[in-house]
Amino acid sequence: MVHALRIALLSIALLGTLTSTVYLFLVLAAALRFHLRSRRAESPVNPAELPPLSVLKPVHGAEPRLDQNIASFFSQSYPDYELIFCARHLTDPAMKVVDQVQVSTRSRVQARKIECGEPPWVNPKIWSLDALLYAAVHPCIVITDSDVRVGENFLCNVAMPLRDPSIGIVTCLYRGVPTGGPWSRLEAIGMSVEMSSGVLVADMMEGMQFALGPCMATKKAAVAAIGGFSELADYLADDFVLGNWISRAGLKVVLATEIIDHVVTNGAFLPSMRHQVGWARSTRFSRPMGHLGSVLTFAMPFAILGCVSESLLGNWRLGLGVLAWGIVNRIVQALAVGWGIVKDRESRAWSLVYPVRDLMGFLFWLWSYLSNDVRFRGEIYTLYGDGKIRLKHHNRGVMDDRARVS
Repeated sequence: MVHALRIALLSIALLGTLTSTVYLFLVLAAALRFHLRSRRAESPVNPAELPPLSVLKPVHGAEPRLDQNIASFFSQSYPDYELIFCARHLTDPAMKVVDQVQVSTRSRVQARKIECGEPPWVNPKIWSLDALLYAAVHPCIVITDSDVRVGENFLCNVAMPLRDPSIGIVTCLYRGVPTGGPWSRLEAIGMSVEMSSGVLVADMMEGMQFALGPCMATKKAAVAAIGGFSELADYLADDFVLGNWISRAGLKVVLATEIIDHVVTNGAFLPSMRHQVGWARSTRFSRPMGHLGSVLTFAMPFAILGCVSESLLGNWRLGLGVLAWGIVNRIVQALAVGWGIVKDRESRAWSLVYPVRDLMGFLFWLWSYLSNDVRFRGEIYTLYGDGKIRLKHHNRGVMDDRARVS
C-alpha cells in the first residue's frame, strides 16, 4: 500500500513536470511571436491619423508614487487629448496630488477633476468610470488605473489601432514595479512573469478575448454595444468582462506592443498575500475551467513532489534531477518573459528567486478554493455566479448625486 502510494505520487509529479515543461515551450513560442510583432510595429506615427482622446483616470487616496504615475500622463507626446480625474469627493488626497503635478509639470494638457459621490453600485471603480464616460468629450477613450506609469509615446501606441472600425478595445502587458520590501518584489515579479506569460499564451492560442485593467483603450460606441458601464456594476473583474463582452459583440480585442509600469502598492506581507489570493479567486469565477487547469502550468510543486517521491523510492539522484529541472524551468521563464519581453530590469537578478514565486502561485491557487470572499480598498465582498460580487461588510457613507465638474 505504501509503495503504491509512492508510485501514485511519483506519477502525479511526472505528469505535472511534463505539463509545466510543455507550458514553458508554449510561453517561449508566444514570447518570440510577441517580440517579432513588436519589431514589425516599430514604425513612425503620423499625428494627423491619431484620433482625439479622453483619458479617464479614477483615483482614490494618495497611493505610493502616485505623483510619478500622474506626471507620466501630463507629458504625453500625443497631439490632442484631455485628462479627466474622478474621485468620490474633490477633497480626496489624490486630487491634491493631481493639482501639484499639473503645476510642477507646467503642462498645457486640458485636465479636469470630477467627483462622483459615494458609489451606489457594488463595484466602486465602475461607478467612477460611468461618471468619467459621461464627462468625456471625445468618442475614443483610454482607461488606466491610478497605479500605472507610462512612457511618453504610450497614448500614440495604444490609440493607433482604434482607427480600425473592427477593433473595439486595445490593452497591453505590464511590468510590476515594487515599492520596497521582498513581498512587494515577489508580487511584482508575479505580475511581470506569471501574468504576462498567461496573456501571451492566450493571445497565441485563441486570440485576445479579454482586457487587462491597467490599460484599456476603447470607444464609447464599443461600451454602448455591451449596454454601458452599468452592466459591469456587479462584477469584480470588470476589465476581463469588458474585453470579453466587447469580443462577443463582434469587435476585436488587440494586445498592443506597448509595455507599461504597474506599481505594487502592497509592501507588507498580509496585504500582498490578500491581493494575490483575491486575484486568483477572481480568476476562478471569471474563467473557472481555465483556472482549474492552470494548476498544470506550475513547475515547483511537482518538482518538489517528484524529488520527495523519488527519494522515498531510493532514487534520490533522479529526485534531485527532477527538482533541478523545475528550478531551471522557472528561471528560463522569468528571463524570457520578465526580462526579455516586459523589460523588467530586476527580473534578471530575481529570476533565481522566481521558483519561490511559482510555488507561492500554486499556494494562492489552492487558497482560492477555500473561500469566496475578496478584499478591495478596505471592503470585503463575496464572489458568486460568473464573477459577480456582493458587499459583505458595508463601511460606506451616504450616496451622493452624479458627478460634479471642477
